Amino acid sequence: MLSVVIPVYNEEELIDELVRRTVPAIESITGDYEIIFVDDGSTDNSLTKLLTFREKNQKIKILSLSRNFGHQAAYTAGLEHAKGDIIAMMDGDLQDPPELLAEMYNKIRNEGFEVVNTRKTGRKGKKRRNFLIIMFHVFFKNVAEVHNIENAGNFSMMTRKAVNAILSMKEKIRYIPGLRSFVGFRQCFIDYIREERFRGKPKMDTLKLFRLAADAIFSFSKFPIRLCFILGLLGVTVFLAAGIYVLIAKIMHFAIPGWSSILLSIYFLGSVQLVFLGILGEYIYRNYKESQNRPVYFIREFYGENEQA
Repeated sequence: MLSVVIPVYNEEELIDELVRRTVPAIESITGDYEIIFVDDGSTDNSLTKLLTFREKNQKIKILSLSRNFGHQAAYTAGLEHAKGDIIAMMDGDLQDPPELLAEMYNKIRNEGFEVVNTRKTGRKGKKRRNFLIIMFHVFFKNVAEVHNIENAGNFSMMTRKAVNAILSMKEKIRYIPGLRSFVGFRQCFIDYIREERFRGKPKMDTLKLFRLAADAIFSFSKFPIRLCFILGLLGVTVFLAAGIYVLIAKIMHFAIPGWSSILLSIYFLGSVQLVFLGILGEYIYRNYKESQNRPVYFIREFYGENEQA
């Protein structure tokens, strides 16, 4: 059985096209399937439209969350409720082409892979947004403690064993592409060019993208802590050099009165300490969120909970 998890948030403008393309793409693979749309607290008519399609096709299931919990939480909810032996993850903005699901399915069924990732070889859409995403992937590739993750997003397909491994990790601040790489298993990549949104505005604005990037870096890299150490060593070196300069300046009588005692200590050491506190604060915040042990999401209604696909 094939399960396809698709989170949606205020996507009423493209749901018709999403269903029109996704259902035939899946039915060309197998008739034993379910599509789990995760309504992540939409405030428009997304849920109403999805329910209309469900009346025509009972293999469409809808997981309605109590509010907007975010992209990664919505995917987690869908994965936890998927019943399939093979599970696919796909964004609901049609930037992930559903027609690629057949090739991914073939990689698992006929070639023995357990995780099929997709990798963007190009991106259509706004250049500024694409540039920021590319820069994140380049940076993350070089600092992350997981491998072969560059330009890989959520669009993927996995066996039940791989999904169970991901779900066994219970951290609250999640970056699923990183978790997917971390669990291992036999993985492969399919390259594609990421399309522009079919319709509507991106729900992941620049601020949300930066938050997701921060979650990825702090969850899968020691780089921020190492940066503190490197800056500390650099600070000591510069401070010693500046101290020598000040000593020489006083001996040679060209030192500026007050400069050595005030500016050197306040501006330099103060700024370094602020960097340290900011980075340590990010780790403390994440530890605090984990210690709260709150659920990642709450379900308002699951349409199709007691049905078999």
